[in-house]
Amino acid sequence: MKRLLLALPVWLALTGIVPEPGVRGEAVDPLTIADDDFARHRDPATWRGLSVSKIEFREERGSWRLFRVANVKNPRGPLWFVPHDNENAGFEAGLAGVRTYGGVMIVVDSGIAEDGRRRNAAVDRGGPIDPNRNFRDGTPLYATTILADARRGALPIIALHTNSPGFDTRNSRCNQSDPPGRGEVSIRFCDDVMQPSPSQGRAWPFDDDDSLAYVAYRAGASPYSAWCGKALAMADFNVVFERVGVSDGSLSNYALLRGLPYVNFETQERGLDPAPLAESRNRLVAMIDRAMALCTAPTTKLAR
Repeated sequence: MKRLLLALPVWLALTGIVPEPGVRGEAVDPLTIADDDFARHRDPATWRGLSVSKIEFREERGSWRLFRVANVKNPRGPLWFVPHDNENAGFEAGLAGVRTYGGVMIVVDSGIAEDGRRRNAAVDRGGPIDPNRNFRDGTPLYATTILADARRGALPIIALHTNSPGFDTRNSRCNQSDPPGRGEVSIRFCDDVMQPSPSQGRAWPFDDDDSLAYVAYRAGASPYSAWCGKALAMADFNVVFERVGVSDGSLSNYALLRGLPYVNFETQERGLDPAPLAESRNRLVAMIDRAMALCTAPTTKLAR
C-alpha cells in the first residue's frame, strides 16, 4: 500500500473538514503503523476500501495522537469511537463496524508515551489523562477534532469499550452481596446516575453481566428519552440508563447535552489471546448489528 503524506489543508479538504489551528494530519499506511492494534492486522485485504490518517495536536497540558479510519465509499455512516488504547476488542469491533456499515472510526492512541495504556501519559504536568473524560469546556479542540466527522453527517456516535469483570460493590446501591469487582460497568450495578434495565431472557451476548449498552438521558426527563434507549430495552438488551445533570467530561454526557445521537457498547475484557479476543469482539459486534437495525434508518450491510 503506497504511503501518501498530505499537507493539512489538502487532507482536510479531502475529508470535508474545516481545518482547526494546531492540528496536523497525514495519510498513513496501516500496514506500517507501529501500534499493537494495527500490528494485529497486517493483511492488506483487511484495509481494502479503507483510508487511514494520523492526527496529532496539543491542547492545554496534553499531546494527542488519533487514528482516523474511514470507509472510502461510504464515509457518512456511524462515527465509531475507541477512546482507550488498552481495550483491544473495541478496536476489533470498530474495524468490523466501519467495514460493514461505513462511516469513520476514531481511535485514541496512547502510544506517544507508552502503547496500549488506558490513559494518555503524554502530558507536561500532572497525571495521565483519561481520553473519555476530556470532553470539557477547557479542552474544546479535543472534542472538536474527535467529532469533526459528526459535523458533516457521520452519525450516530457509537463508542466501544471493554471493562473489568464485576463491579465495586461498595459504590452500588443494589446487589451489594455480589463478589467484589472493579468500577461500575455491570448490569448489576446501580446508583443515582446508573440505572440498569437487565435482559430478561439473558440470551447471548447478554448472558454476561458486563455486556451491555449505555445510553444517556437528561435529569428530569424519562430514561426512555435517551437516544435508542427504549428500543434497546424493549429488544431485551442489557441497558444502563445514565442520568446526566452536569457533565462528567465523558462523550456520553457531551453528546447528550449537544443533541448528538450516541450509544456506548461494553463487554468484558478477556485479553489478547485470539479466541478470548474474538469472543469480546463478537459480543460487541452482535450488539452493534442489532442496534443498527433497531435505532437507525433502514440499514443495509455494505458488500464486502
